[in-house]
Amino acid sequence: MRQFAIAVALAPALATLSLANPSPATAQEGLHCASGETYIMNVMVSGHPYWVPVYQGFKQAAEAFGCTTVFSGTPDYDITKQIASFEQDMVKQPAGILVHPMQSDPFIEPINRAISDGTQVVTFAADSPKSNRSAYITSDNLAEAKFAAEEIVKQIGETGQYAVLENPGQSNHDLRVTALIDYMQQHYPGMELVGRQATNQDSTAAYRATASILQANPELGAIWIPEAGSAEGAVAAILEAKSDVLVMHADITPATLEHIKAGNIHMALNPNQGMQGFMGFMATFMAAHSEVFDPFNDYRTSGYNPVQIPFIDNGFAVITKDNADSFDLNTYMQGRDPA
Repeated sequence: MRQFAIAVALAPALATLSLANPSPATAQEGLHCASGETYIMNVMVSGHPYWVPVYQGFKQAAEAFGCTTVFSGTPDYDITKQIASFEQDMVKQPAGILVHPMQSDPFIEPINRAISDGTQVVTFAADSPKSNRSAYITSDNLAEAKFAAEEIVKQIGETGQYAVLENPGQSNHDLRVTALIDYMQQHYPGMELVGRQATNQDSTAAYRATASILQANPELGAIWIPEAGSAEGAVAAILEAKSDVLVMHADITPATLEHIKAGNIHMALNPNQGMQGFMGFMATFMAAHSEVFDPFNDYRTSGYNPVQIPFIDNGFAVITKDNADSFDLNTYMQGRDPA
């Protein structure tokens, strides 16, 4: 399994922490949670398997500091319902929330209000950059898109047709698609984009969209998909049409993993989910315990939390038939508490 990580911004913050001059109480007590100190991870489509390893990493980090964790969110793909679940989390007065905002701008006010009320907020996998969140943890979506583009060209050549499915409005998915298209246009002008349809993580919509693209473009060579739910529908349409189309997608589900093992999907680019959750907790925890260090800046007079981490890259793995067994979620969860 290859890991790709471009920049981990947390290292300077931790280096600063090690040089800190903590208060006597902090020095004696060390870094750990007070009794009942709780951290929440909030997501949309809460039943999606993607969140399982992320929450495991989040929980494992929390246990090391004696903290309590809660998994929260909405089972629906609905921004209003996710914000409502976030606001319900606030009633519990947690020390921090690690949130995957379905859309960036609608979360600005809820995130800012949470921070004003004393709960630290960090985003992961998708961002709300105009909010006051203190950190953002994700894989490098630009690097993912570049890798996917180069792999497509490597497999089908510099001249051909390709298509993309997309999920407009979710920042990481948008970037995975637009960056790949831009990269193709800049570096491989012989690659023609012949289909671009929004499927919004709906496998049925993806099946229909892919079938339509195939019918209109029988010479289609490859398709890039920014998430795994749509990949499930796309590969079903390709198999039904008996088309020879190279399929690549981001993320992974048990269904797409089986398609990779069967050779129906060429490969998946999967964020390092466990590290995403682990570093997500660490960033949230440090924001909630920022009193332990005194950085050389104006945070005291400006009044902002000194733990500000613009970007932590959790890296991504390339999943192929050769290493697919390492990403079996059932095997990973054996003996683990899912709660």
